[in-house]
Amino acid sequence: MAEIGEGPGTVPEHERILQEIQSTDTACVGPTLRSVYDDQPNAHKKFMEKLDACIRNHDKEIEKMCNFHHQGFVDAITELLKVRTDAEKLKVQVTDTNRRFQDAGKEVIVQTEDIIRCRIQQRNITTVVEKLQLCLPVLEMYSKLKEQMSTKRYYSALKTMEQLENVYFPRVSQYRFCQLMIENLPKLREDIKEISMSDLKDFLESIRKHSDKIGETAMKQAQQQKIFTVTLQKQNNVKFGKTVYINDRIPEERNEIVLKHAFEEEDENEEEVLTVQDLVDFSPVYQCLHIYSVLGDEETFENYYRKQRKKQARLVLQPQSNMHETVDGYRRYFTQIVGFFVVEDHILHVTQGLVTRAYTDELWNMALSKIIAVLRAHSSYCTDPDLVLELKNLIVIFADTLQGYGFPVNRLFDLLFEIRDQYNETLLKKWAGVFRDIFEEDNYSPIPIVSEEEYRAIISKFPFQDPDLEKQPFPKKLPMSQSVPHIYIQVKEFIYASLKFSESLHRSSTEIDDMLRKSTNLLLTRTLSSCLLNLIKKPHIGLTELVQIIINTTHLEQACKYLEDFITNITNISQETVHTTRLYGLSTFKDARHAAEGEIYTKLNQKIDEFVQLADYDWTMSEPDGRASGYLMDLINFLRSIFQVFTHLPTNSSDHAAMSGKVAQTACMSACQHLSTSLMQMLLDSELKQISMGAVQQFNLDVIQCELFASSEPVPGFQGDTLQLAFIDLRQLLDLFMVWDWSTYLADYGQPASKYLRVNPNTALTLLEKMKDTSKKNNIFAQFRKNDRDKQKLIETVVKQLRSLVNGMSQHT
Repeated sequence: MAEIGEGPGTVPEHERILQEIQSTDTACVGPTLRSVYDDQPNAHKKFMEKLDACIRNHDKEIEKMCNFHHQGFVDAITELLKVRTDAEKLKVQVTDTNRRFQDAGKEVIVQTEDIIRCRIQQRNITTVVEKLQLCLPVLEMYSKLKEQMSTKRYYSALKTMEQLENVYFPRVSQYRFCQLMIENLPKLREDIKEISMSDLKDFLESIRKHSDKIGETAMKQAQQQKIFTVTLQKQNNVKFGKTVYINDRIPEERNEIVLKHAFEEEDENEEEVLTVQDLVDFSPVYQCLHIYSVLGDEETFENYYRKQRKKQARLVLQPQSNMHETVDGYRRYFTQIVGFFVVEDHILHVTQGLVTRAYTDELWNMALSKIIAVLRAHSSYCTDPDLVLELKNLIVIFADTLQGYGFPVNRLFDLLFEIRDQYNETLLKKWAGVFRDIFEEDNYSPIPIVSEEEYRAIISKFPFQDPDLEKQPFPKKLPMSQSVPHIYIQVKEFIYASLKFSESLHRSSTEIDDMLRKSTNLLLTRTLSSCLLNLIKKPHIGLTELVQIIINTTHLEQACKYLEDFITNITNISQETVHTTRLYGLSTFKDARHAAEGEIYTKLNQKIDEFVQLADYDWTMSEPDGRASGYLMDLINFLRSIFQVFTHLPTNSSDHAAMSGKVAQTACMSACQHLSTSLMQMLLDSELKQISMGAVQQFNLDVIQCELFASSEPVPGFQGDTLQLAFIDLRQLLDLFMVWDWSTYLADYGQPASKYLRVNPNTALTLLEKMKDTSKKNNIFAQFRKNDRDKQKLIETVVKQLRSLVNGMSQHT
């Protein structure tokens, strides 16, 4: 009935839903049932009715099926009841079997558990072994790192660290110990940097202390090399017939022995040559450089090294205050500097970029300026030529050593030329003392020769040639004194000493020749000339000594050409060369002779003054003694003996004879003029107030002796009465007073042909006034005698006329 009332579209839909519920999975029932509720109103009720109908249909079908199979079910139950007893028996058997199996399996279970446990252990062991095999290389490398650190193999340790970081640590980075190792590596790197820097500081301190030893070794090697080169050159020059230079103090046999010993010493020293690597362990530098390179901080290391070395360079270049006192002071200074730069040169060539050529050049230029300033300052205090020469040799070795290492040293050789001038100055001072000693020891007498051996011995030292003297028998005398050959020898010694400084200066023979000639000229023109002039001025040098000095200078002047030949033989530079300097011996000894001649004139005049001071005139005497004064006769005899000495002046040539005559004539003329002047001053002395006619007559007798001496030709060569003219002023004055010819004097005064042309009115007035005063005091009764009164009036008249003449001359002037 319900089915009749259903809508036509409802029934098929409900059937479809029921089919889906029966045929689909229970998980999809929900959506199907939901569609029932979502449908038309009362659809649920209609669906339930349809569902009940469907269930009843299924129940009917089940009932039919059960009815159909009921007999079979009853038979099955009957059979089951039959096997129930057997099932119980089987159950008992199974239970008993299970029990027995359980009892038997307990031991198996225990053993199985042991096996499982062993298997787990084996698996764990295998895992551990695998992990240990993975970690073991890391641990071994880390252990190796520790060992390298303990043995101070820091560069290898850094390489090991790199391997650990790049290869090994990534494999075991998950383990804690690896993290600890990774965290420890930066600290180890810092430790390595600090330790290597400490080693570098120790190295720098050590190298500073041992720089002198390094420099000494390097300079010795350079010196040995130079000696070897020089000896080899000399041997080649000897082999090919070349002349190096002439040294008459070292025979050829000795030269060969010296060469042989030099080669033997060179062979012996060949095996003992030490290098800077033998003296210094540079491993701290290499190691520190490698370490900082590996750490990527190479620039820091380079800056630190250069900064510290510059500080050490300044310390090395600082000289000691007393360095100039001994050669050892200079040697220590040079060896330290050489040691410093030898180390820098080694570092330059064995490292890459630690020091550069520009850096070493800058450091060397700075050092070179300081060295030159120090040497210039300290060498100025050196007064010993031997010390200056040793300093020069040290500078040459110093320069050669550093030049061998590639450092420019031209400025050092330029400095040597300054020191050469100073060396010459010290030589000049030394030889000034030598010359003074020679002059002090000389007896200023001709050299006596008693045998041929003595004669040959002297001319072997001094180039003296005189054919006339050679013909004379022994004993005989050489015209010069002992100082001449000694001075000649010392001049040659000076040339040798000057040559010592010129050696090894890398200069040509022409330059050495020029230096030798210039220094020799200084010796002659300044030192020897000064010594001669000082000698000439000494009080104890008398006229005889002065004459001998003139003779000596003549022979020294002649020897100058032999000195030029001597220098030519040394340098092999011909004197005909355009730029060759000549020796100034001619002017030097000519000046000395002129000074000696002037001193002869001065001393001769002084001696005349000494005799004149002995004069003891009685200026009031009434009558003369009738003979000349004793002091004047002694003076004339002295002059005669002195002028005899002039015969010893050198006359081995016409020039020397002319010079000898000129000196003697000039001395004689000077002596006569000075004597005449002294006698005139004696008459006109302001302290002489009175003079008598008798004193005038006595004075006239002395002047006559002077005239006789002049006319006796004490020195040959005067023409006519030239020598007597020295006394012409005195003669005319005395004649005027002796003959009392005042009228003629006054009448002819000023006329060229005047008889008393040389008599000065002022002189005549002075003398006449002294005679007037004497006439007044000595002749008390003169007014009572007509002649005396007339004479007195005449004197007064002449005095007035002379005064008017003198006043007129002064007004005219």
